[in-house]
Amino acid sequence: MRRTTLAALCLAAVVAAGLTGCGGEDKADTGTSRDSAERKTAEKEKRSQEPKEEPFAGLTGGEIAEKAFKATAGASSLRMTGDVPDDSGGGTVHIDMALNKRGDCAGTMGLDGQGEAELIKAGDTVYMKYDEKFLRAQSKEEPEEDVDAAVALLAGKWMKTSAEGSDAGDLTGFCDLDQALGGAEDGDGRATRGRTTTVDGTPAITLEAQDGDDRFTLYVATEGEPYLLRLDSTSPTDPGSLSFSDYDEPVPVEKPAGDVLDIDSLS
Repeated sequence: MRRTTLAALCLAAVVAAGLTGCGGEDKADTGTSRDSAERKTAEKEKRSQEPKEEPFAGLTGGEIAEKAFKATAGASSLRMTGDVPDDSGGGTVHIDMALNKRGDCAGTMGLDGQGEAELIKAGDTVYMKYDEKFLRAQSKEEPEEDVDAAVALLAGKWMKTSAEGSDAGDLTGFCDLDQALGGAEDGDGRATRGRTTTVDGTPAITLEAQDGDDRFTLYVATEGEPYLLRLDSTSPTDPGSLSFSDYDEPVPVEKPAGDVLDIDSLS
């Protein structure tokens, strides 16, 4: 906002005083406004014709991939969004999760239109909230009256349980950043350079990798840390796409407001 305000004030001063400089220049331009406009246009065209520096100049695709995975694995936290295969029951898991290396996480996950679950893990406590579709989809083998009772008790309500409990294992697996990035620090030396592009406004370069029938496209930031921004897979067995953002940002693990049902106290 400060830069925008200063620019607006500078423009107003130029229009009012008939000057062409602002912020550091204390003398008026003796040329005409047309001359000034022509000079600015010529300077702009000259800058646009200057060759842009090639990102990661001199590095192979494999070397860029290694830098990207090393930087990504070294992050203290990140946000992961996208779709990944459900190895246990088939289908696709939709994830939007912020997680860190302390094992904290906060976000949502769902399975192919079968409802959604919200999850927060803060320290040794896991907070969960399921919608009705999710509860019914996960209880297909249970008697209908039991499912109805569970939906009436739990749907749309926050619950909590110990992260050390046996029932929390599958949930807390989503919160382990080191596990989520397992093997990432090894990189992929077979990747080849692709085109430059942007991912959510961040300049990036694409890398192409292949392992048998599996094909992958990696998007690596070309400004700042060479973080992995997106990973697309066209693998016949593990297709999907994941985006990575909010590197080193705090994970929002505040305790849910209002009443929270203690599941452990019911057992």
